Amino acid sequence: MSFRLLVAAAAARRVGVAPGVSAHPRRHAAFTARRGFSFTAPRQGGQTLVEKIAQRHAVGLGEGEVVRSGDFIAIRPRHIMTHDNTGAVIPKFKSIGATRLADPQQPVFALDHDIQNTGEKNQAKYRSIEQFAHAHGNRFYPAGRGIAHQVLVEEGHAWPGTMVVGSDSHSNMYGGIGCLGTPVVRTDAAAIWATSQTWWQAPPVAKVELLGTLPPGVVGKDVIVALCGLFSKDEVLNHAVEFVGEGTRSLPVEDRLAIANMTTEWGALAGLFAVDDVTLQWYDARARSGAASPAISPKTVAALRASINSDASRWAPDSDAVYAKHLWLDLSSLTPHVSGPDTVKAATPLAALERKQIAINKAYIVSCVNSRAKDLREAADVVRAVQRAHPGVPVKAADGVAWYVAAASSQVMAEAQAAGDWQVLVDAGAKTLPPGCGPCIGLGVGLLEDGEVGISATNRNYKGRMGSKKAHTYLSSPAVVAASALQGFICSPATAIKGAIDAATVHSVRFGIKDSAQQHKAPAVTASDAIQGFPKSLDGRLVFLPADNLNTDGIYPGKYTYQDDITREQMKLIVMENYDPEFSRIVQSGDIVVAGANFGTGSSREQAATALLAAGIRLVICESASETFKRNAVNNGLLVLESPRLVQWLRSQFQTPNAPLTVATSLNAHVALVHGTVELRDDSGSLVYEGSLPRIGKAAQEIIVAGGLENWVRARMSSSSSP
Repeated sequence: MSFRLLVAAAAARRVGVAPGVSAHPRRHAAFTARRGFSFTAPRQGGQTLVEKIAQRHAVGLGEGEVVRSGDFIAIRPRHIMTHDNTGAVIPKFKSIGATRLADPQQPVFALDHDIQNTGEKNQAKYRSIEQFAHAHGNRFYPAGRGIAHQVLVEEGHAWPGTMVVGSDSHSNMYGGIGCLGTPVVRTDAAAIWATSQTWWQAPPVAKVELLGTLPPGVVGKDVIVALCGLFSKDEVLNHAVEFVGEGTRSLPVEDRLAIANMTTEWGALAGLFAVDDVTLQWYDARARSGAASPAISPKTVAALRASINSDASRWAPDSDAVYAKHLWLDLSSLTPHVSGPDTVKAATPLAALERKQIAINKAYIVSCVNSRAKDLREAADVVRAVQRAHPGVPVKAADGVAWYVAAASSQVMAEAQAAGDWQVLVDAGAKTLPPGCGPCIGLGVGLLEDGEVGISATNRNYKGRMGSKKAHTYLSSPAVVAASALQGFICSPATAIKGAIDAATVHSVRFGIKDSAQQHKAPAVTASDAIQGFPKSLDGRLVFLPADNLNTDGIYPGKYTYQDDITREQMKLIVMENYDPEFSRIVQSGDIVVAGANFGTGSSREQAATALLAAGIRLVICESASETFKRNAVNNGLLVLESPRLVQWLRSQFQTPNAPLTVATSLNAHVALVHGTVELRDDSGSLVYEGSLPRIGKAAQEIIVAGGLENWVRARMSSSSSP
């Protein structure tokens, strides 16, 4: 959460409760009472599509108030999705003091992460989640139904023109069907269960204009992999992205879902396509297929089409909408791209990479980004093409390559089986896994081992994400994964078919950034004195982590994420394990951690914040931070402030080629939280640095003093129920 925004929120006027927004007025009042909401000053220009959808889900707006980027609003999303982490949200919900869901139709549970784990402990957790859902009457999808994001799209819970939040970083995926999807964290989920709403800062919106049409063999995965590599300087960090332009009309919904899904790795909080004829035709086909849920029927699709025809302005950005940035990409200039190794910010044209003949040990077509029926068909078509080119020769995965395939859902698997695609992959040596996250999250069989190289149609390739930290991972489309699995090295389908490297010319991709009107920002507000219980300042030894893009996998490894019984003492020992195993031995309670840019990027796992708290860290200062991480931090009582100047100074002092990953400096930091200043002194007490920091306003102070949002909501619910 932006503390600059919270400062503004603290001084903003109080917003009344809109009638009829909650089935439990006391709970609604408990959540909104005394809470500050910030609205930007009147701005010339229309609304973006993100702002329009957020406006429809905002509660407590005054007459005539218009949601703009930068506004801090209360939202009531159409749905809140939780998966295996439901097991961690339930005790939060109960500890708040809530006994029933504010709106039983709002939460959706879908078990998808650790579904290969048949141990009694995990099965007991799954049973308790199902029992909770049945007791409270909300929607529940058991292990094996599919990855939650895919299930929400298939079942019509993620619906065009609505806002759906999920306690998972890839909730951005819903934007592929025109639904504003964005991640929240576990504490938000508990608050939504109890009150039907939470807070949200409408982010700045970047317009990404897609021109031209994709050449044959180039798919949505190539688009987003290329975007992550071409615009790798945090151009869309903590933004929402709206995809516009003639090129969008040539992208099928499956490609849009893949692109929206990986806007998470690009650093964005949402990735949104407007609803158009392509979207409607996709819904028409699903409604006719009989596989869709009752929410997707000829009647509901007809109603959607009628709504668009009657008021098209609701379904598109205004012609004079104000965007923070305007990026563009010519799809016709794009070729297949591969991401990595070990970072999405390195994207290489496949034609250049395959000449290196990078040998692989494992290949994966799994995950919510690229395991839909279209993806499996494209992979199977590569196998078929190789069979046609080499009749009578068995077509199998290359010696030494383990190939894993999992459908995104049970519906997808049934469709692929009916089409014959599933059997083609199995006959080619693919090992099948149940519909779920599996290797993508580093759970179950088939993980990468020390020294291995993997090619994967997943969305994230951070070190240690899919197994060993000493392995390397590349990301690509399913067709490239299939070709590489057959050949034993990263290559194109054309190379797999010919049996020799295709001498394709590497063409330049056409892309750029256009001038754009500067996004309006919330006005600065003078900070007030500290409220009772909030420290005016913090002092501590400065510990410097010079790395940029230190992701949540690095802070808190994925293999521990769904072990709900890990104690704070254990968290203290494993914090930063994937970044620097020495960190837990170096850091001391009360230290002030300073890190590089984009701190906390990646997964929305809450433990990335709570593990730092367990280590005795109360304040992190960084060049910039993931907005989702900041949200987790505030919700749990951890302060996160941004100071690019301080980080640059520390780099000049401590960042050398041989510098350790964790630098325990001899500097003592004095941070005046309310006044927004930082001073550093050396061993002798001499002042060596002084600078400014964002100030902490009363709204943030209240959450921090309460020990996080959970306690804050509990206290408000308690006071609202008192006579």
